[in-house]
Amino acid sequence: MPAPDLCAVARELQQAALTAVEPAAAVRRHVCREGDALIVADRRYDLRDYERVLVVGGGKAAVPMTTAVADILDDRPVAGVIVTKYGHGKIPNPKPQTPIRLVEAGHPMPDENSVRGARAVADLARQATERDLVVCLISGGCSALLTLPVAVLDLTGLQALTDALLRSGATIQEVNTVRKHCSLIKGGNLARLAAPAALVTLVLSDVIGDRLDVIGSGPTVPDPTTVADAQAVLERYEIQPRCPVPFQETPKPGDPAFERVQHVIVGSNRLAALAAVEKARRLGFNTLLLSTYVEGEAREVAKVAAALAKGMRAHSDPLPPPACLVWGGETTVTVRGEGKGGRNQELALAVALQFSGWPGVLVMALATDGTDGPTDAAGAVVTGETVARAQALGLDPQAALDANDSYSFFDALGDLIHTGPTGTNVNDLLFVLVGKTTMD
Repeated sequence: MPAPDLCAVARELQQAALTAVEPAAAVRRHVCREGDALIVADRRYDLRDYERVLVVGGGKAAVPMTTAVADILDDRPVAGVIVTKYGHGKIPNPKPQTPIRLVEAGHPMPDENSVRGARAVADLARQATERDLVVCLISGGCSALLTLPVAVLDLTGLQALTDALLRSGATIQEVNTVRKHCSLIKGGNLARLAAPAALVTLVLSDVIGDRLDVIGSGPTVPDPTTVADAQAVLERYEIQPRCPVPFQETPKPGDPAFERVQHVIVGSNRLAALAAVEKARRLGFNTLLLSTYVEGEAREVAKVAAALAKGMRAHSDPLPPPACLVWGGETTVTVRGEGKGGRNQELALAVALQFSGWPGVLVMALATDGTDGPTDAAGAVVTGETVARAQALGLDPQAALDANDSYSFFDALGDLIHTGPTGTNVNDLLFVLVGKTTMD
């Protein structure tokens, strides 16, 4: 395994970051109740003005967010439907006055349950009147979990389109631009369904820059993108759908559907990254938050991470050892091989090849939701010794990278990060650690 001192530090940083973005606590930081008033950020909602409170939404953090809202409302009757990924929790001790339906569905590939759950959410939103308060909970994974295709496009066609987009190297902004224009619930359409009810949307961001129109494909947000933009994405990546995609336009800024809508971001990648920075400093590391806007092809980003590790090791630049750089964001992978892996595992493997033989360096790359791509791992840890250890076991790291088979590679080494579903989702984190060695 990697050097125990740096590995232990990386694990502590990971835990500090995840604790900072625990969804229920994040909701409670922004929502509270004072008597008959529900206070959401800077707004007060007098619950006596509403006949019903409805809770809808989806994402990997949907269950803890829902639990927090139900607890805050306490004795107030609540009905709702939320959709989460398989295995991402059950609503604990449901109250008789809170009949919230939980639907588990597929991610990253939508399935029949994604459609069933989304239809149930849409049906409930459609029932809302101006005397209702609708609370919408959005977190990472919502785009796949709330799937309600436009007419003509069936689930099989949508799955093929989704698979092509995910394998193409397109950014999440580009992927969601396409998703929004072939959906009856994304791109502001959920707000249109819920109007004229008052609508509060609580968001746990998994998108670089916290763009509300991109997170979960913005179901309650005006959509600045167009059908032409969606078509351009397919052309840019030479994606040929199984059948022509029946794109439809989405509601834009100024649409009356958004007149009674409030949006609040309750947690983000930056919050998690800052918690890791604080923890690293308390552990005695010279620490810098480099960016929370990291994106691009995973193996290209890896070259930068390795270069920075080498610079700190050799020249104390940009920080002297013991040093820690924290990054946040989300990379992409253009899949050309037939292997198994995720963007964080691929990034880690590419880093290992770049700084092979360098002492006292470690990189941890992880997805904060605990599932990196289509795998059961959150990411992986590498050091300057990773390549040598692999070769001693007869593994070929370059061949594994070429085949996009990082999961099998790290599984054989025992260097995968297994957290299980964390209950949160705020993009990815990268820790670059350089410790003191006998060379110093």
